[in-house]
Amino acid sequence: MNRLFQYVAIVSLLTACSQKSGPNALLMPVSKTIEVNEADSNDSILLKAAHVVPTPNQYMALQNEFIAFIHFGPNTFTRMEWGNGMEEPSIFNLQNLDTDQWCKAMKDAGMKMVIFTAKHHDGFVLWQSRYTKHGVMSSPFKEGKGDVLKELSESCKKYGLKLGVYLSPADLFQIENKDGLYGNLSEYTERTIPRQVEGRPFENKTTFSFKVDDYNEYFLNQLFELLTEYGPIHEVWFDGAHPKRKGGQTYNYLAWKELIRALAPKAVIFGKEDIRWCGNESGGTRDTEWNVIPYQEDPDKMNSFPDLTDESLGSREDLYNGKYLHYQQAETNTSIREGWFYRDDTDQKVRSTDDVFDIYERSVGGNSTFLLNIPPNREGKFSPRDVLVLEEVGQRISETYGVNLLSDTKGPNQVLDNDLSSFQIIGDDANEIIIETQNPITFNRLAIQEAIDTHSERVEKHALDAWVDNAWKEIATATNIGYKRILRFPEVTTHKVRIRILESRFYPAIANISAHYYKARPPQLNIERSVDGSVTISPKKDNFGWKPHGEDIAGNINSGYKIHYTTDGSEPTSASAIYNEAFKIPSGEVKAVAEVNGQLGSIASQLFGIIKKDWKVLGVDSVDGEYPAKNAFDGDQSTYWSSAAGSKAHYINIDLGKEYAVTGFSYTPQTSSSEGMLERGVVKISSDGKSWNNVTDFRFGNLINDPTTRTHMFQSKISTRYIRIESKEIAGNGKTAAIAELDFLLD
Repeated sequence: MNRLFQYVAIVSLLTACSQKSGPNALLMPVSKTIEVNEADSNDSILLKAAHVVPTPNQYMALQNEFIAFIHFGPNTFTRMEWGNGMEEPSIFNLQNLDTDQWCKAMKDAGMKMVIFTAKHHDGFVLWQSRYTKHGVMSSPFKEGKGDVLKELSESCKKYGLKLGVYLSPADLFQIENKDGLYGNLSEYTERTIPRQVEGRPFENKTTFSFKVDDYNEYFLNQLFELLTEYGPIHEVWFDGAHPKRKGGQTYNYLAWKELIRALAPKAVIFGKEDIRWCGNESGGTRDTEWNVIPYQEDPDKMNSFPDLTDESLGSREDLYNGKYLHYQQAETNTSIREGWFYRDDTDQKVRSTDDVFDIYERSVGGNSTFLLNIPPNREGKFSPRDVLVLEEVGQRISETYGVNLLSDTKGPNQVLDNDLSSFQIIGDDANEIIIETQNPITFNRLAIQEAIDTHSERVEKHALDAWVDNAWKEIATATNIGYKRILRFPEVTTHKVRIRILESRFYPAIANISAHYYKARPPQLNIERSVDGSVTISPKKDNFGWKPHGEDIAGNINSGYKIHYTTDGSEPTSASAIYNEAFKIPSGEVKAVAEVNGQLGSIASQLFGIIKKDWKVLGVDSVDGEYPAKNAFDGDQSTYWSSAAGSKAHYINIDLGKEYAVTGFSYTPQTSSSEGMLERGVVKISSDGKSWNNVTDFRFGNLINDPTTRTHMFQSKISTRYIRIESKEIAGNGKTAAIAELDFLLD
């Protein structure tokens, strides 16, 4: 085993520490934050990092593993992602509310906590606050007497879920209102929290004194309400969103923290020193997610925290540059829907069960917590599609991880007793753990956990071996472990497994090892064709499309599949041709289906038009230099043509190479942004590529919210070699036109 330090450096470091040595000793006190001294060597810094541990609250939060986010409010009714703060409270016309249905669905998914947007950036509050009228008290909901947070709190207790709250520091109502408190340049003076309101006394008689301005006082008063009348609260969620600033307003987080620590002693704080953002909203995860990370200041004394989005945050090199080593766990947050708020059940995409389960395994099994947003609809319920995905994900989690195939084994009891408080120290004499089963097991998942609450994160690299054909065979490797690492690999059958620790920062303490089997499902498929007519069929990496994480879902969770396909319009079955390699098709429809263990998945289909190999650009009105016209038909939807900005009609003229009898066309918008989407336009043809005649108008709706391929069929066939697509209106009043891909269809 690679020893990571020199004993000379250790002796100089541990003046106040135990003089014991060996794998069973902690050489220094553990803490959530340890300061780095100028005299510390790199080895000493690594040793200190090996003694940074989570607080009890952080450790409990990690054990939640899978939690829910709920975005609900005026945006649900206006169909906006961000409100402007000036919405009339009457827009929140909630006639029914079923928080029991929310909690049952979350419980069925295996979630343990829900974080509720008590106030989003629009400033509209969803509880009966004493300190504003901009909220449910001024809405039609239960004639102004409704309290969404209260009903949710009661449902959480009924279903055994913990409750967290999101109180947005940004507040557009307080910014836009002429008497608003945000940025009103008020003086910082001593204020008593909570401010008493006649007729609305608090049962909790605790008071605080803070030197703050008007807006921070307002914020603290509302925090007091949330933390004392709806609890217990287990997480307080802050983000860094600033839709609009005013008056140089600053936030006194240190005062907020003092209030939270006193009133919600079991709570962790997101966006601050307890829990950090993973760095994206798409469900993307790092291959190596360290929760022991460096800071230049003492995090306990910091008033604001930056977003940490770098790929590497806690490597050795990162630690060497720090002045404080701090435990700050990651939370992987994304939405089950395309957007944070509910819009509709027709065009708004919903993540597949495959996708959500894949994110679960990568996040929970990658040393972070999975926070999945489920936005209620305008009926006050989770929509059926969302509920179905939650139920299916919960079933997969239970089927896969509810059964430990190492329950009847021989090996160190400390790692097999399902008790995180017991652990096996990996010392100088051995760098491996061997486990034997009474009978052979077939598995494709292995979960490993370190005793991070007492011995920190120490493993930097490890490997899993299985005894196959009377020899050890390496079947998986990974970097760190931390709270939990889930290894995923093709199924293997064996009666003996070995976990080898290849690199570590100090003697690792392994608390739990379990083996599991995931029953693969057929993946959803993607059908593409190159410009020369070659068709390829492959599993979709991500069929969601909203801020995609780009992970290979099928490769991660659906191995061992076969693909069947047809080209004659018939539905593919297990008797249809098997796809092994790319094939050519001049035009027509390809249908395909994946099969795993005799089970067929959903059928994918793609209609292809004229082969594009001989197409040429005759002309365009303009080109944004980075996005040439040829991108509009290069067979790659990730590239696109974009015109330059202008108020005139934008167009592209194409020579198809020879005359065809065209029956319609398909338009694929670019999706890197919402710019340039062709909402209305006209198709023109020419006999010479110079003079153009109108053939038909077209219109495509809701492109910005649903930027998928659209098809327009002509009333009759059009024989032409030269064809033009010209814009009449760009979605969102845009000034440029953009085309990721054009296809012209034949019979």
